[in-house]
Amino acid sequence: MFRRATTGILARTIRARLFSTGLPAAQTIDSTFAEAWKKVAPNLDPPKTPLSFMQPRPPTPSAIPSKLTVNFVLPYASEISGKEVDMVIIPASTGQMGVLPGHVSTITELKPGVLSVHEGNEVKKYFVSSGFAFIHANSIADIVAVEAAPLDQIDSSLVQKGLAEFTQKLSSASTDLEKAEAQIGVDVHSALNAALTG
Repeated sequence: MFRRATTGILARTIRARLFSTGLPAAQTIDSTFAEAWKKVAPNLDPPKTPLSFMQPRPPTPSAIPSKLTVNFVLPYASEISGKEVDMVIIPASTGQMGVLPGHVSTITELKPGVLSVHEGNEVKKYFVSSGFAFIHANSIADIVAVEAAPLDQIDSSLVQKGLAEFTQKLSSASTDLEKAEAQIGVDVHSALNAALTG
């Protein structure tokens, strides 16, 4: 009986130690860090975490909205911000993916290809090199591309020239790095060529 009671107390103590971090509350950590930061760099604000830049998302509506809200950004610019559209077609790594209002939450990697934004009879097409698309349950689509350009602003002769150059580099590459860089160039230029001719 004594052994069983001792074992139970020991197990509860071990569990309590395993699941308690012993760390101070987050507010204490933040204020302590801010004070230490001011001593080291008194003229600079403490660095912000990505969470401080995130805007809260509206709750998921009870009914499916009639429009999809799209945000399309590049590292250096915002192409589309909060625009309500009928549909977007994304060049996902698994294939073309149509996104309508009420789409299930999804995160997908983008492959080189055409992103098309449909609003009524108007369709705006962009070529994207890579990136990610975040589809939220509240009918918001955040598309983040590494590089993108409107399809009508791409010169097909330069695409042909680039494809020939990267194909040549791929055939003459001697190191794994050279082969990888050349293969990326061939993939992107092949996708560009297909987008312009298709």
